[in-house]
Amino acid sequence: MEKKLRPATLCVQAGWKPKNGESRVLPIIQSTTFKYDNSEEMAMLFDLKKEGYFYTRLQNPTNDAVASKIATLEGGVGAVLTSSGQAANFYAIFNICEAGSHIVTSNEIYGGTFNLFGVTLKKLGIECTFVNPEASEEEIQKAFRPNTRALFGETITNPGCNVLDIEKFARIAHRNGVPLIIDNTFATPINCRPFEWGADIVTHSTTKYMDGHATQVGGCVVDSGNFDWDAHAEKFPGLTTPDESYHGLTYTKQFGRMAYCTKLVSQLMRDLGSIPAPQNSFLLNLGLETLHLRMAQHCKNALAVARFLHDDPRVAWVHYSGLEDDPNYERAKKYLPNGSCGVLAFGLKGDRETAIKFMDALQLICIVTHVADARTCVLHPASHTHRQLSDEQLREAGVAPDLIRLSVGIEDVEDIIDDLKQALSTIG
Repeated sequence: MEKKLRPATLCVQAGWKPKNGESRVLPIIQSTTFKYDNSEEMAMLFDLKKEGYFYTRLQNPTNDAVASKIATLEGGVGAVLTSSGQAANFYAIFNICEAGSHIVTSNEIYGGTFNLFGVTLKKLGIECTFVNPEASEEEIQKAFRPNTRALFGETITNPGCNVLDIEKFARIAHRNGVPLIIDNTFATPINCRPFEWGADIVTHSTTKYMDGHATQVGGCVVDSGNFDWDAHAEKFPGLTTPDESYHGLTYTKQFGRMAYCTKLVSQLMRDLGSIPAPQNSFLLNLGLETLHLRMAQHCKNALAVARFLHDDPRVAWVHYSGLEDDPNYERAKKYLPNGSCGVLAFGLKGDRETAIKFMDALQLICIVTHVADARTCVLHPASHTHRQLSDEQLREAGVAPDLIRLSVGIEDVEDIIDDLKQALSTIG
């Protein structure tokens, strides 16, 4: 029996397994195509009757090694890398939905995902109902329809920094015979493994903490292999009935627990693309090797910053689940016992202009359209990432007009606090 390795070791060692005389470091296979000696062998690959590489849009050794590492970290049976976190969420849903399908999702999700689900998927004939994640199970249940195919939420919401009750969402999803899909970007598998709480599929924007250095844009879809698609075959015909584009094979019959990932690659990647470049996957892997170290420092720094802001009279409110008086404190102890992440939300006493004046006065901390990397950065979602949403949609997404999203990096925390102090001095 193979020894079960701990997350810190998996960050460094999982994925790439060099054979005798091979590169110790994950190589970049920067090739679009792969050579074979005879036509029959290539035909077998195209028919999914044999495993191997033939075109990077479908599979690439560098990409697959990194996907394997993330799957192992999450405790899944397989994973697929995508070109962005947005692509990951789209593929996770579209792999089991089609025109006429419906999904239910928490309304407290990233603005881009909110728009993807509420606007773009609608153009493809997939309806979405948004629910308050804090509503009762009975209330959320009312959102489900006979054609509902998935329930979606974020472990830690972006930008509100609330913690999802994953077990509650899993109960609701499974009661309705659909998978629970969780975006685990902010927590990462270092601080939360949603499969252990009943989730079925996990997505990531690997652009964030997994990369950690803002060097590549990417995403990942991870399958637990635990959802029984055949038990709800009428809901998921794409997985449980013959696929005529592959000579009538049925994914669940031929690939078992790998059915979901195999279909995602062989159908969606085949037809839509959205793959990462091998060079990007190489950079992502470098970030993953230190993920366990960085997450600990992010959480330590963020808690110190949250406590500083909490005690400053110019700050109206702070949301960080590590604070003892935070509404999410007890839930975070359950799902995130080792810390949540480096992102916190707060509001200043004043109006929107107060927030803008404060941010413009920052010197060390940068205003960027990014979050969750080594450098401390700040954003005003209502003016930036969520500006396409109406005031009503902002409220539905849990974004207050005064909300400032602060992503605490791994610099010396005293320098971060000093910059906050001098910026706060400009507003009173």
